[in-house]
Amino acid sequence: MSNKKTVAVAMSGGVDSSTTAALLLEQGYNVFGVTMVLSDEGRGFSKEDSYENLSSVHDARIVCEQLKIKHYVLDFKDVFKQEVTDYFVNEYLAAHTPNPCVRCNHYIKFGRLLKECLALGADLMATGHYVSIDKNDAGRYLIKRAADTHKDQSYVLYHLQQDALKHIIFPLSSFSKPEIREKAKAYNLPVANKKESQEICFIPNDDYKTYLKNHTDMKFKAGNIVDTNGNILGRHNGLSLYTIGQRKGLGIAAPEPLYVIELNTEKNQVIVGSNNQVYSKGLTAKNLNWIPFDGISAPLKTTAQIRYGKNTFSATVIPQENNTATVMFDEPQRAVTPGQSVVFYDNNILLGGGIIEQAIRD
Repeated sequence: MSNKKTVAVAMSGGVDSSTTAALLLEQGYNVFGVTMVLSDEGRGFSKEDSYENLSSVHDARIVCEQLKIKHYVLDFKDVFKQEVTDYFVNEYLAAHTPNPCVRCNHYIKFGRLLKECLALGADLMATGHYVSIDKNDAGRYLIKRAADTHKDQSYVLYHLQQDALKHIIFPLSSFSKPEIREKAKAYNLPVANKKESQEICFIPNDDYKTYLKNHTDMKFKAGNIVDTNGNILGRHNGLSLYTIGQRKGLGIAAPEPLYVIELNTEKNQVIVGSNNQVYSKGLTAKNLNWIPFDGISAPLKTTAQIRYGKNTFSATVIPQENNTATVMFDEPQRAVTPGQSVVFYDNNILLGGGIIEQAIRD
């Protein structure tokens, strides 16, 4: 009987979470798998299937059978709708561009799922994220970028707090994706060559516009596309169908390329401008969470990132009231998008982040 702790592995049926389970078994942990059913739409769902036949559930179950570990399936459709898909729709209706993966990690995977795993007898929960956890001299948990910077997923985990981090491990932190595929092949896992999915899991065919139209009773209100001087250049089909930095699909002719630089909900206008006008000198952010410390009381020089997978840049975070901040960039940044997250780093240490409220252009 192993004296090591019991670890619940959040298993999606993919190569990363499957290899995570195998690695932990090899290290001597007591392991069981847990798969969430989140939606009746999107990736791996067929209307003719029960959730037991979802590709994620099926593939995770097969892996667990091969590894000889228990496998639990948890139906989170109701809470996922409440916390993620309803939020997703409402944010778009407010002319924001949300990141549902950030929201899901916060409220579902490292919220509800973690709670359920502990109730099932786990000491720890593991996921297949490429990110690292460490502890500083004061005993505070830290999140650090993964060794494989191309796969690093720390951006979507800035919301994690100390009470959750003490129960979480990320076994893939020191591996690259090719190394994990080789590990999976060595373990003879049936998902070793499974294609990696890139789309949002609950959006059929990655078509968010059709999804929005099918999930709201609100009619998209057409309006004017205008330049920064208010001159009418064309018509739009609803603010929710446009995003900051967009160039294609505007349906307007101009002597130079034009991009969406603002969505004005008060006037129901899509405002367009030149490429230079897509750049901002700063932003305001809300719902801040800090990881190495409880908060900041003075301006903090840091590096920032305003979308997943993009480079960081130098910035200063200026704290404001009600857990908000102003973030000023050393150099202008392109397509600052309300609803997305701004995330802060100190070298490879994740400091925290928040939700972008608006860009500061002037």
